[in-house]
Amino acid sequence: MEFMSASPAILKSIKQRELLNYWLQLYAQDRCPPRFNDYQPERLAEEVEDLVYITVEKNGNDPRFVIESDGTRMSRAYGYTGKGRYLDEYLGAKLAPVVIPIYRECVLQRLPIFTISQVNDLHGSKVDYERLLMPFADGDDVNRIIASLKTISDDGGFEIRNLMRANDVAPMYKLYSVIDHDLFDKRPGRIAPGDAIEFV
Repeated sequence: MEFMSASPAILKSIKQRELLNYWLQLYAQDRCPPRFNDYQPERLAEEVEDLVYITVEKNGNDPRFVIESDGTRMSRAYGYTGKGRYLDEYLGAKLAPVVIPIYRECVLQRLPIFTISQVNDLHGSKVDYERLLMPFADGDDVNRIIASLKTISDDGGFEIRNLMRANDVAPMYKLYSVIDHDLFDKRPGRIAPGDAIEFV
């Protein structure tokens, strides 16, 4: 899989952008992944259903990922909770090969990763699954990841239950990206260098 270079503007979800903006504020201080305990954005509790906290275990050049907690939406999408399990075992043989490399890329790049995959629910509705991974480092290496997971359907309503395992088919990826430029917090209304200002 090839990861395209992207800016934070690639995110569609306003809530994901808010989460990333706070990460960017911390990143800007030392130009490296922030410490996990420093990450305290406003309204974090409102997003808890869509967040998954991951611990990164070093295993040579092949890190493994342990699910610390998982949002209730993820549990419903995958059919059951994964807390305390290795991510690859939780995903299973069909999903792990297309998901684990995304987490490995996050550790390797030490930068946020954003992907969009498409799946069909139990009734055949197409659903976009938007995943934002944000790395954290309490030492030299990335040791934690927060994943923000959003599901969106142009068809309107869809069935979240067993979404990721509904048809026993691996998701089709529409986008792999590493957020590696314009790494500053640009909130709506903020004037950044190079922005045009018009007086009326």
